Amino acid sequence: MNPAPAAISVHAQDLVRGFGAVQAVRGVSFDIERGEIFGLVGPDGAGKTTIMRMLAGVLRPDAGRISLENIDVIAAPERAKAALSYMPQRFGLYEDLSVAENIFFYGELFGVSRKANRIRSGELLEAAGLVPFRDRLAGQLSGGMKQKLGLVCALIHTPRVLLLDEPTTGVDPVSRRDFWAILYSLRESGVTIVLSTAYMDEAERCSRLALLHTGQIRQCDTPARLKQAMPGALFAIAAADPRAVHGALGDAPGVLSALLMGDRVHVRVDDAARRLPELQARLAGRAVAHATITAIEPGIEDVFVALVGSGSPT
Repeated sequence: MNPAPAAISVHAQDLVRGFGAVQAVRGVSFDIERGEIFGLVGPDGAGKTTIMRMLAGVLRPDAGRISLENIDVIAAPERAKAALSYMPQRFGLYEDLSVAENIFFYGELFGVSRKANRIRSGELLEAAGLVPFRDRLAGQLSGGMKQKLGLVCALIHTPRVLLLDEPTTGVDPVSRRDFWAILYSLRESGVTIVLSTAYMDEAERCSRLALLHTGQIRQCDTPARLKQAMPGALFAIAAADPRAVHGALGDAPGVLSALLMGDRVHVRVDDAARRLPELQARLAGRAVAHATITAIEPGIEDVFVALVGSGSPT
């Protein structure tokens, strides 16, 4: 017996959007299943925020179709907004209101009854770890707490689709971990989450990723399958001077890319067995001291550079 087909929560078809002479989004299409965490990854200017705003119904595409929970977002944006919540990069918290007052305000804005608002806000404050801060002014919260409060406000009306535009940029690691714990809980309850991110460890946590470059999706798949599809083999080279490694190997035969990654260089080659001794000999010939070469599995940033050809997802 074949499993039942997954329900499509978000459908985008041939989306196009320009700003003057700039084509920000060029023919983007994807389907997102209910309960997925779908990530948009790409450099600045790749079209991530424009896509988010079109999905949210706040920006009309020049061409294409969008449906969200079987609602035509372009034809009925107000109806679609009842089923979604959009948290832009700078969420509009009122800093002179307390945590509880902000949540109450957004509940009123979304038409949530006062009784439901009180019950729902209590559940969300508990999940976000904000109960001890419910009477604190939003302007006095840390960056991580502000983002969690923004998420609580975005969830007060129990949306079926959550759109998050780089929600953890500038947030400390502990708050990022807490934020993702909430997202996993939402996914388990069937909420569809679409997010853009500049953090590659966050990209790894998504169900699927769309790798965006110059307004187009270059690849779209699970993180595991994207890694498997990366052409060539990858070495991590550690040395006292990683820039010297990068300079020595950037134009070496068989080297497809060389990417500085902190104190290491990730070098992608066309043939691991053939190129390893060549790399070792070239480093020795350039007097690069104490270089250690290790074969590694690629990360999403390595995959992005390999599949797009240049640049970085951040």
